[in-house]
Amino acid sequence: LLIKTFYTMCGIVAYIGQREAWPILIKGLHRLEYRGYDSAGVALINKDLAVYKCKGKVDDLVNHASGKDISGTIGIGHTRWATQGSPTVNDNNHPIPRGKIVLTHNGHISNDDQLFKQLKVKRHGQVDSEAVAALIAFTSAPIAEVLSRVQGTAALAWIEQGKGNTLHLARVNSSPLWIGQTASGSLVYGS
Repeated sequence: LLIKTFYTMCGIVAYIGQREAWPILIKGLHRLEYRGYDSAGVALINKDLAVYKCKGKVDDLVNHASGKDISGTIGIGHTRWATQGSPTVNDNNHPIPRGKIVLTHNGHISNDDQLFKQLKVKRHGQVDSEAVAALIAFTSAPIAEVLSRVQGTAALAWIEQGKGNTLHLARVNSSPLWIGQTASGSLVYGS
């Protein structure tokens, strides 16, 4: 008897380059949608930091963002398989804003409650990913030191208000992370 166990979690994508990020991110999210049908979201740096997310599939996100400013050449996207926190509460859906950053996460954090207690900041949602966003946003130590506090697994992508030409990527433990560069120099990321 052969038994296979499949553990499905979220899918995340990111793009920085010369082209508009929205269509590239949406195409990536459609390809990763099997990783989670509970919610989808995109964050872009245009004039400010724009975050669009909603319960449901990627097409629901496209409808949700219809008529809104989806311009920008840097962005992150997420399709969610809800393991903690209801997708009907938008604070639980990704991308997750905290402070001046917006973050996407693929993985599982086991010490999220402890991190919130250490940071002494209020939790907005119930997802473990919010603890990593708060940790990065509200800690001034070097990022390697900050992420060493995380117990669990994480593939992370985040963007920061006021830093429109920077895409941050990190990996904690065993979460998969793929980075590619196009012939024109654009950077793409997925997990």
